[in-house]
Amino acid sequence: MVGPMRVLVIYCHPRPDSFAAALRDAAVDGLTSGGHTVELRDLYAEAFDPVLSARQHGAYFDETGNTHGIEDHVAALGRAEALLLIYPTWWFGMPAMLKGWFDRVWLPGAAFRLGGPKVMVPLLTNIGRIGVVTTYGMPGWMLWWVGWPDRRVVRRGLRPLCAPGCRMDWIGLTRMDVDSPARRQRFLVKVRRRLAEWG
Repeated sequence: MVGPMRVLVIYCHPRPDSFAAALRDAAVDGLTSGGHTVELRDLYAEAFDPVLSARQHGAYFDETGNTHGIEDHVAALGRAEALLLIYPTWWFGMPAMLKGWFDRVWLPGAAFRLGGPKVMVPLLTNIGRIGVVTTYGMPGWMLWWVGWPDRRVVRRGLRPLCAPGCRMDWIGLTRMDVDSPARRQRFLVKVRRRLAEWG
């Protein structure tokens, strides 16, 4: 059984009064009660710039200088033993801010290196578990109908760059737009409980 982990929590929502903020608090509470060490990065609160500029794009493959300005985020990835993403699903996918975090932080030399038999050599082998806490306005059947884009990105794009056998946990609430307060409360309890049991 895996013991306590250092968990990097990436939270992405612009409003402090949102249900996503309540999910963040429930997740952090669950993780800490489970004995895990939490490093929380709130992308909106810290005004993270998700835009990949022309200069940054030009230096994308330069492993000696492509992390300029985001060294702290890259270092946080390198310290993490688990990664938890908390975000609302908008237009079938992640918010632009979170997508920009991947564009700017999961870089060659930080998250992967090109080459080798698998094309991309994983460099985040320190991360053995990825979790997602998210909400959907749509019902579950529609997620399957559109191909569940955000889940595919995490499972097929991010997880292969982590440790072999990296576990993935998905905690999602569907029909968010017509949800009842009681159902939301039950979901908060579920998030707290599931993350307290991590490891």
